This record gives sequence, structure tokens and C-alpha cells, in this order.
Amino acid sequence: MRIAMAGYQGASSVHTRALRALAATLSGQGFAPEVLDDITSAGGTARGLFDAVEAGDGRQLCYMASGYLSARVPALGALDLPYAAPDRARLFAALDGAAGAHIRAALEAGTGLRLLGFWDNGLRHLTNARRPIRTPADCAGLVIRTLDNATYQAALAAMGFRPMVTDVAGLRAAVASGAVDAQENPLTNLLGFGLQAHHRHVSLTGHIQGVVLLACHAAWHDALPPTARTALHEAARAATLRQRQWAAEEDALAMQALAAEGISVLGPEDIDLPAFRAACAPVATEAAKDLDPALLAALR
Repeated sequence: MRIAMAGYQGASSVHTRALRALAATLSGQGFAPEVLDDITSAGGTARGLFDAVEAGDGRQLCYMASGYLSARVPALGALDLPYAAPDRARLFAALDGAAGAHIRAALEAGTGLRLLGFWDNGLRHLTNARRPIRTPADCAGLVIRTLDNATYQAALAAMGFRPMVTDVAGLRAAVASGAVDAQENPLTNLLGFGLQAHHRHVSLTGHIQGVVLLACHAAWHDALPPTARTALHEAARAATLRQRQWAAEEDALAMQALAAEGISVLGPEDIDLPAFRAACAPVATEAAKDLDPALLAALR
């Protein structure tokens, strides 16, 4: 059975490595996997990839940052709240339990996708080309690239930024050209996209713990023979555990790489994190009003 998979990051990405680990497992279980590491290198966009998988248009499986779907699946907004996630271990334990079951049901009811796993997209931090960022006052007036996600944009505006949305396909160009002054991503993405060549200031604000959804086309999934469907889910669980391990390890490796390149990194001890949390608190409170309290409690 053919299964075409794709992502939107390069070969060194922990997401790509996990996607290829999934493919390797499935190749011995009756599937014929085809993997495209980075759809943007082939002229596509992340948004186009997500739409193609949901429509079953040539590709059956991909990963996607959960924030891309929050407008359509309000339950995913629980993962977007700034400074609201517990530590990694507790968050993913919750997503493997009741909280994840709630989100899965909402996602599958509201889209043409089936959820195969919650992947670790790392803590999102601030980087910029202008100056060290220690307080929200340092963010004032800077144009920052972010996702097409209302809560992300509101939180960054509350910090003082001027948010601008681009697809992942345009991220490198926006940073390299100076169209944006700043961007926010996990450290692994900063390095994976080569943004440190232009953004020499990094602030470890950790304002959102990112989550990536491993998802596939619903009709294709549901038409699989039961044994193949079981094999797919078991392989996805194994790939998910490996991806989370790699993501946690990647933080230390990224810090070493940034130090080797002479990048200025401000840690939590150098940043007024209480001021950032206070700036974002009204955004989180407002966004949480539309979320199921039981889901929020399960996540925390």
C-alpha cells in the first residue's frame, strides 16, 4: 500500500527524522512509503501540504504545528495559551491521556484528518536582528514573523511586537531580507532554517510549548484493512516516542551550536520573565474563556 508522507523542514529536523523512522517501520509491514523531507524545497508551502493531506490529494500523511488548525478546531487553542503549558513531561503525559482524547475527538470531528500522535515542537523563543530582548519594552515596534494563529499574534502584540504572518516557505526570505526584525521558534528551527546568520540575538522566553500533530487523510485511514490500520498506529506510537526524545535532546545540542557560532543567548535569568508573563496574561485569560474547563484542567 502506497503511503506518501511529507514535511516542511530539512533532513536534520527531528520531525524529518521521526517521519523517516515511521516510514522505515511501515516499509516492513506491507506499506510502500514515499517521504518528501521538505515540501518548500519543491516549491510548495506548508499550508498547501496540510490542505493536500486533508483532501487526500496525492499525499496521505504529514505533520503540522497545532496552531495552524486552532481557528477550525477550537480545542487546539488550549495548546496556544502563552505561559500556560506545564513542563514537557506533564504536557505530553496529558496529551497521551484524557486531554489528548478530547483534542483528538474534536480534531477528527471538525476536519478530514485522523490524528496519529502529538509530537514535541519545542519551546518557542524570540530571536531578532536589532538588539538584546530582556523586557517587553525591548520588543516595542519590532516586526515579528509568526504563525497564522490569532492567539500567537495577540500574545506577541501584547509583548510590544508588530506581528506579521508568513508561511514557513517564506520564513528564510523574510528574515534574510529584513522584512521582519524578529521571529519566534524553537531553537532547533532557528538553526534548521539558518536564521542565526541574520538574527544574532536570542532570548529564551519559552512563551509557548509547541505541539505538532502527526495526521493522515481520514478516508484513506478508514479504508485501510484492520491489520494495516493497527500497524500504522503502532508504528506512529513508536515514532512519536522517538521524536519526543530527540526533541528534548535537541535543545542542548542547539545551545552548543549557537555558542559555537558566537550567538548572544539570554537565558531566563537574564530576562524579566514575570513582565512577559504579565503582558501575556490578559491574552491567555481571554482565549481560555472559549475553551472547555475540563480540557484545561486535564492539560494542567
